[in-house]
Amino acid sequence: MSGTSPGLQPPAGAVKPVRHPDAPAPGELLGAHYGQCFGCGGDQPHGLHLQARAGEGVSITAEFTVQPAHQGAPGLAHGGVLATALDETLGSLNWLLRTIAVTGRLETDFLRPVPVGTTLHLEAEVTAVAGRKIYSTATGRIGGPDGPVAVRADALFIEVKIDHFVDHGREEEIRAAMDDPDQVRRTRAFEVNP
Repeated sequence: MSGTSPGLQPPAGAVKPVRHPDAPAPGELLGAHYGQCFGCGGDQPHGLHLQARAGEGVSITAEFTVQPAHQGAPGLAHGGVLATALDETLGSLNWLLRTIAVTGRLETDFLRPVPVGTTLHLEAEVTAVAGRKIYSTATGRIGGPDGPVAVRADALFIEVKIDHFVDHGREEEIRAAMDDPDQVRRTRAFEVNP
């Protein structure tokens, strides 16, 4: 991405990311991390319903189809919705590291309009890790996985403890997620968003 700000440049001591041994296998559908998530949750009628799959190394692919509820200008996806798709895709990478992290910074470039009805094909990868900081990049293409780039982003995620969500989230949703008997779902509910 051209013009990336200094805050998104990994420091000299950053290391190459390492996929967690228990991460989903390449090609495996990651599923929603939380049913109420606007990005990937199935319980949001106007959400993106983004579908992400584990890739090789610390990478994923994802797709979402722009619906009429996602438009900004007539017939075109809202830029904020496209930024949300990039953020959700980038945040899903943390599941491959088995790290709970939140978005610290997200820079986006909008290169082409994305019409309603278009499927956005997203690819993302973690590029470096420095302590609690996770650096990653993503692109979104239209017309197929090899189509022209319509959007792209660089991001910095910050590793946090579960207390981040407990201290700042709404009590009833936190309690419901914490009471989920499925340990994986319970953990994943707190994986990506600030």
